[in-house]
Amino acid sequence: MKSFKIVPLIVLFSLLVSMLYAVDNQKNNSSSSASEVVVKNITKSDFLKLVMNYEKNTKEWKFEGTKPCIIDFYADWCGPCRITSPILEELAAEYKGKIDIYKVNVDKERELAQVFGISGIPAFLYCPLNGKPSMTSGIAKDKEQTKKMFIDNIESILLKSK
Repeated sequence: MKSFKIVPLIVLFSLLVSMLYAVDNQKNNSSSSASEVVVKNITKSDFLKLVMNYEKNTKEWKFEGTKPCIIDFYADWCGPCRITSPILEELAAEYKGKIDIYKVNVDKERELAQVFGISGIPAFLYCPLNGKPSMTSGIAKDKEQTKKMFIDNIESILLKSK
């Protein structure tokens, strides 16, 4: 009789331990993927360190980065900007280790927008390791064409043969 009471308790205890382990494991997996941000929002001070210190180098372009990059000048309220955001996330994962992708909120970083003459958004500054940067603005008709536009620019501007 006692063994019939103990068996369900052992089964129940095993289930409880398994559930707690699964929940803990899921928390660890989600926190590690969340900490791996591939598109980074940057401020003016970040820009000066990671892209170009335009306060120090007032006459010529001197890229400060270690990998070519795209700077997405955007605003939270901008519809086309919201379309490009997930596309840039995908591309950051696809080109991880080859390029960096940064975002600059023009409402919060007005000086950066002014320095680069941003008059319409979204605008994209492509910064190769060597040579001058290229600025583009706007998106294509749909998500697929917009992604193709980014890929073409990444390949021809940022990753072209040196």
